[in-house]
Amino acid sequence: MRFTHLIMFLFVCAFAKAQTYEIGVWAGGSNVIGDVGSTNFINPTNIAVGGIVKWNRSNRHSFRASLIYTRLSGDDTKSDDISRELRGLEYSHNTLEASVGLEYTFWEWELYSGRQRITPYMYTGIAAFTYGSEALNDQNELQQFTRKFDVGIPFILGIKSNITRELILGAEIGVRYTFTDNLDGSDPNGSKDEFPELKFGNLNNNDWYVFSGVTLTYTFGRKPCYCNF
Repeated sequence: MRFTHLIMFLFVCAFAKAQTYEIGVWAGGSNVIGDVGSTNFINPTNIAVGGIVKWNRSNRHSFRASLIYTRLSGDDTKSDDISRELRGLEYSHNTLEASVGLEYTFWEWELYSGRQRITPYMYTGIAAFTYGSEALNDQNELQQFTRKFDVGIPFILGIKSNITRELILGAEIGVRYTFTDNLDGSDPNGSKDEFPELKFGNLNNNDWYVFSGVTLTYTFGRKPCYCNF
């Protein structure tokens, strides 16, 4: 009986002190790298907010999932390219992204000693998102005519630190390579070669979008058994 009580006591202590899982918020800004608007690669123009969860499977890698909402937009009048300024196109539509993948820390991310840790990290995986598909209308203006679903590949670099025993603060910049060239309405689906007047810009490159922001997560759970993975 005493042995059983001892096992239960050790189990409760281990569960209370361990920090295996993380859940929290993501907040920052977004911008598009495309054929309309600014040509800057990192230029947050719209607020982006969401949630994030992680499973710290070892002290070097975590499985991660996130859900982020923002508006993707572009405005030629805010571009440094004179040809875009003269063209004067603009667009804006809501976007919801869900992403899952693997986060890798460059230095060991060991939270169980109680000391403050700081490490850079990288993340990649797969992202699925919805967006407003646009095309030029009769007034030569971009107009949303439907909503689309597409996928992309995120490439994220960041740095994080445990600011308290349970709270972790991170900052990151992540680009998403998409499999569409129509985030900005430059290559509407279905136009093909019979409607060349609807196409513009560089049709040889797909669009990218960028999330720049911070994460604040709360840790909980049990210490992972690294020997099993």
